[in-house]
Amino acid sequence: MALLDIHVLGSPVLREGTPPVEAVTGELRRLVDDMFETMHAAKGIGLAAPQVGRLERLFVAEVEDDKVALFNPEIVDVSGKPAKAEEGCLSIPEIYGDVERAPLVTVRGLDVDGNRVELEASGLLARCVLHEIDHLHGRLFVDYLSMLKKRSAIAAWEREKTKYPALRRTLIAAKDLAEQHNEEAL
Repeated sequence: MALLDIHVLGSPVLREGTPPVEAVTGELRRLVDDMFETMHAAKGIGLAAPQVGRLERLFVAEVEDDKVALFNPEIVDVSGKPAKAEEGCLSIPEIYGDVERAPLVTVRGLDVDGNRVELEASGLLARCVLHEIDHLHGRLFVDYLSMLKKRSAIAAWEREKTKYPALRRTLIAAKDLAEQHNEEAL
């Protein structure tokens, strides 16, 4: 497994739509593993392929005991009274905003073995699934903010993005970080 760079706001790949995956291959299963490792290293709960510079229609998510990897997700149904809650994004670090989303979602797609599956999600997992599917269509959570809040978020991002001159976040594996701290202690 490998950590992947995460593209940040301003990288064109984040605004592209993704074509359907024709077949789930061994290479795509490795991508799923790398995406989970990257998501965990970044302390996130979801990650879509465009966020790691890929155009496959794929996302991974893990909320509590629910771990999901879904190719070609299609929303079948959203229900419940939409509620606002704070969202962030691994591609827009340190920027947050309240987004209104339905609390229940049913999604169809392919699992890592290429089998058709249907997923019913609620609460935080539903919010995460909807957020990640947005990425597959070139949409970001800031697109849902009011004009004033979006302007404020983008202004804050303009200050934050100087940390990412190549429009990518490079993560350091926890074991590498521990080794780096041990060397600094010597």
